[in-house]
Amino acid sequence: MRKILALGLALSSALGLGLSGTASAQVKLAVGGPMTGGVAAFGAQLRQGVEQAVADINAQGGILGQKIELFIGDDRADPREGVSVANKFVADGVKFVVGHFNSGVTIPASDVYQENGMLVITPAATNPNVTERGHWNIFRVCGRDDQQGNLAGAIIAQRFKGKRVAIVHDKTTYGQGLADETRRAMAKGGLKDVLYEGVNKDDRDFTALISKMRQARVDLVFWGGLHDAGGLIVRQMRAQGLKAPLMGGDGITDDEFAAIAGPGAEGTLMTFSPDPRTNPANKAIIELFRTKRMFEPQAYTLYSYASVQIFKLAIERANSLDPKKVAEVLRSGMVFDTVLGSLSFDKKGDVSEYVVGGVKKDRYVLYTWRKGPDGRISYFEGD
Repeated sequence: MRKILALGLALSSALGLGLSGTASAQVKLAVGGPMTGGVAAFGAQLRQGVEQAVADINAQGGILGQKIELFIGDDRADPREGVSVANKFVADGVKFVVGHFNSGVTIPASDVYQENGMLVITPAATNPNVTERGHWNIFRVCGRDDQQGNLAGAIIAQRFKGKRVAIVHDKTTYGQGLADETRRAMAKGGLKDVLYEGVNKDDRDFTALISKMRQARVDLVFWGGLHDAGGLIVRQMRAQGLKAPLMGGDGITDDEFAAIAGPGAEGTLMTFSPDPRTNPANKAIIELFRTKRMFEPQAYTLYSYASVQIFKLAIERANSLDPKKVAEVLRSGMVFDTVLGSLSFDKKGDVSEYVVGGVKKDRYVLYTWRKGPDGRISYFEGD
């Protein structure tokens, strides 16, 4: 039975794109994310990754001899819009979804997908509750914020021992979730924050916040939120004479962060999963993105590409387009060879093992924003 949740109107509705160019396309796959708005850079990552994977698979004959028809939905990073997009995908007959980006959008949208028998792989939603609700239909190829927060908190407790740390979040499922996990890990490491504040994700003037941080004489600001607001916080901190570095999570992994923050972005610390661009095996696909699509495949681009690869491999193993049969394959312990490396899923839908070049990788590592060989500020693994 179709479940329609009218919690909001998607001004930018899902758009059907039949990439096969024929009416015979039968594998209906969609990607949902923030294609417009303040965090559209991440929507572009999801869309670019999925579009290229679909094009590559269709060029090789599709899945089970059928071409993929791709639908794109703009959720504008809004849970209500996400539900509307999900309902549009239901109406379009979509059975497989890559998305969404924001945890706060992914969770309610996945309820619609489960009710309508649709299978979802999110490349980017990291809140633990995404996979902790017992849904049969939700998987992710990224890590979790309890994993990310444990690393971030441990690094802060060690490197900033005896220092004054402020924790700021954007009150979203992702941002506050990451901030709270980091705060707990800091406390375990013996370091207590001197300031804990929440701001609205659409705020643009952080004068009051920065005044509080200056009064607290903070040595580090941990940011639980996305790159647009995070970049503005850094820019305004520097303009108001606060030189403390910022540390964030995967929500700032786009070069647009540095463009917004300005020169003050240099020295920013960040946790994120291992960058698949550093894997020599991905040289050809990375060059394809750069030369054919004129797009730098940073952050979640290849995570989105891998999500489509996994759908293809699982469907072929199941020899079926029935989402529930495909989900059984995903939970079977099967190892999937993707642009991220070799990975498998646990019973919850999280990645249980992640191997690149025969080496087991940690889910999160530390990055530093600094000038690269071209003089531009971007993120690089290590100190």
